[in-house]
Amino acid sequence: MWFRNLLIYRLTQDIPLDADALEKALEAKLARPCASQELSTYGFIAPFGKGEDAPLVHASGDFLLLAARKEERILPGSVVRDALKDKVDEIEAEQMRKVYKKERDQLKDDIVQTFLPRAFIRKSATFAAIAPKQGLILVDASSPKRAEDLLSTLREAIGSLPVRPLTVKIAPSATLTDWVKTQQAAPDFHVLDECELRDSHEDGGVVRCKRQDLTSDEIQLHMASGKVVTQLSLAWQDKLSFVLDDKLVVKRLRFEDLLQDQAEQDGGDDDLGQQDASFTLMMLTLVDFLPALFEALGGEDSPQGI
Repeated sequence: MWFRNLLIYRLTQDIPLDADALEKALEAKLARPCASQELSTYGFIAPFGKGEDAPLVHASGDFLLLAARKEERILPGSVVRDALKDKVDEIEAEQMRKVYKKERDQLKDDIVQTFLPRAFIRKSATFAAIAPKQGLILVDASSPKRAEDLLSTLREAIGSLPVRPLTVKIAPSATLTDWVKTQQAAPDFHVLDECELRDSHEDGGVVRCKRQDLTSDEIQLHMASGKVVTQLSLAWQDKLSFVLDDKLVVKRLRFEDLLQDQAEQDGGDDDLGQQDASFTLMMLTLVDFLPALFEALGGEDSPQGI
């Protein structure tokens, strides 16, 4: 149980997030299979374990873990378009008339409904960790849409969820550019060997570097010409590495072997114990790391009135 991405949300009000009450609330939004004519379904699943007895909320110390599953039928647009074209051509040839938009749309809906029961089903899970004392919700996703699906369903289940994406006072791209330009990051942070440079003009170019010495003259020349750093690979202490972008999204998060080995020792031989130990150690690390990250980026920005 190690998150690979982080979208970070700030709770803007104190709300009770008791594990037992949350468990009961999530039962109203359980995941279920797609019916034959449904495009998708969405609901909560047990983050650990399987079966009816597995809890929907895993509590470990001060932290809560939950998971949601999306089930969707995959119906390629090209298949629908081809079938629609064949049907339109057939009608126009047999009835000697033009098929217009309103009828086309109805034909398309009929084709979709016919194909849906035979469509492949794709399942995907999204995990979220809640740290009530820190006022944070962390979603293991790099897509805001995927995170919002989980948060909006959680909001429906509990009635209220006052959250907003966490922001910092200084634009992250400005700080990242400064770190590469000066070849010096904030304390405990280390610049690694990957970055994305983007021209500040609307139609400007993009340079992506991997396994590159970011102190080289070539990189400095790009920045001297006006490019800014919009993604940068970093390490924090000796505990984790990640890629940070200009939207404050943490991607490709990797916890170092030392932490993973410790979790393996703490978890014992039981699979559930291993998952619990990994989650606990991950969260203890993140609640130390995130304040340091916010401070390094100029401090958290709190909108007026919050």
